[in-house]
Amino acid sequence: STVSELSATVSAEYEAWRTRDLSQETVTYLFIDTVYEPLRRWGQKTGILCVWAICEDGRKVLVNLSTTNSESYESCVEVLRGLVKRGMRTPATITTDGALGVTKAIDTMWPKALRIRCWFHKMQNFQQKVPSQAWPEVKALLVDLRDAPTREKAEQRRDVIIEQYQREFPELCRCLLDDADASLNHLAVPQRHQQYVRTSNLVERAFVEERRRTKVIPHLWDEGSVVILVYGVLIRVSERWGKKCFSEFEQ
Repeated sequence: STVSELSATVSAEYEAWRTRDLSQETVTYLFIDTVYEPLRRWGQKTGILCVWAICEDGRKVLVNLSTTNSESYESCVEVLRGLVKRGMRTPATITTDGALGVTKAIDTMWPKALRIRCWFHKMQNFQQKVPSQAWPEVKALLVDLRDAPTREKAEQRRDVIIEQYQREFPELCRCLLDDADASLNHLAVPQRHQQYVRTSNLVERAFVEERRRTKVIPHLWDEGSVVILVYGVLIRVSERWGKKCFSEFEQ
């Protein structure tokens, strides 16, 4: 009975949270990713699309949760449309892992926002294109490209890598040119903020907290159980991370 009462309390809290007004949130940097959890009742996994934000003053805020069977354009654009209806302003940047449905939805809803391709996922892709013996050398060049002082410098370094490895690792070069503009958009923000926006690690770190709970309940019964558990964990993570950490000058 105690567990049921707690679940009912969290359910009511979640309903109020998911419909709250977002017009007062000074969202600057947005992060979108999906975690998949198994449902025992249906014998399949369901995705929970999570939207996190870093606000103007540096607070890290959980903005939205939504269940989805896939990261399709229709599912993603519905989520983003819901955020706009609730008053969220256009973010300066949006960091994603490059899923086509998400990127197309962003282009539809927020064409003026800079979309950033997550470098953590990008580096994983690069590593699959290169033999392990050659990876340390290639990785050093890619990190140098990622950390370039300007976009112009980054483009020059990219051209050098392509020229150097075009014959030896053509798949690496194709991967490097895939979504090339989005991969360099992090260079448009202040240098101190680039480490925050160039990956979706904010979302991934939150998923680590969430999986500490779901790994001991590997097959939740239904969608409602998954959402309440994930929300209950992540909203408390959001409260812990909600410190103002940008100076007046940075803001």
